[in-house]
Amino acid sequence: VQLQASGGGLVQAGGSLRLSCATSRSTISNYALGWFRQAPGKEREFVAATRWIGGGSYVPDSLKDRFTISRDNAANTIYLQMINLGPEDTAVYYCAATRSIRSAWSYPSSYSYWGQGTQVTVSS
Repeated sequence: VQLQASGGGLVQAGGSLRLSCATSRSTISNYALGWFRQAPGKEREFVAATRWIGGGSYVPDSLKDRFTISRDNAANTIYLQMINLGPEDTAVYYCAATRSIRSAWSYPSSYSYWGQGTQVTVSS
C-alpha cells in the first residue's frame, strides 16, 4: 500500500487547510486509513481515521469540532479538513493504513503503512 500525503503549508491562526492522502488501489478495501501528527519533541498523535469501505470514522473529542475526515473512493483519496487552526496544530501530518479493529485506530503501532508526511505550520 502506497500513501502520498499533500496539502500542508503555512497558514495564519484561525485559518483552514485541507490535507489529502492518495492511496494505491491494491488491497486498500480491507483497510482503515488514518491521520496522525507529530510536533518536534512530541510523540505521534492520532488525529482521525476512517474505513475505506463501509463507512465509520473517528475523530477524538478534542479535535472533532475542528477536524473532519472524509474519503473519495473513486479518487482513492482521503482528506482531512482542518478549520480554526492554531499554533498548537503545527506538526508534520502523516496518513497511514491499518487493518486493525476500530478500538486500535488511535495507536500508531496498529498501522502497517505510512505516507511521507506533510508539514503544517500555523503562525500566531
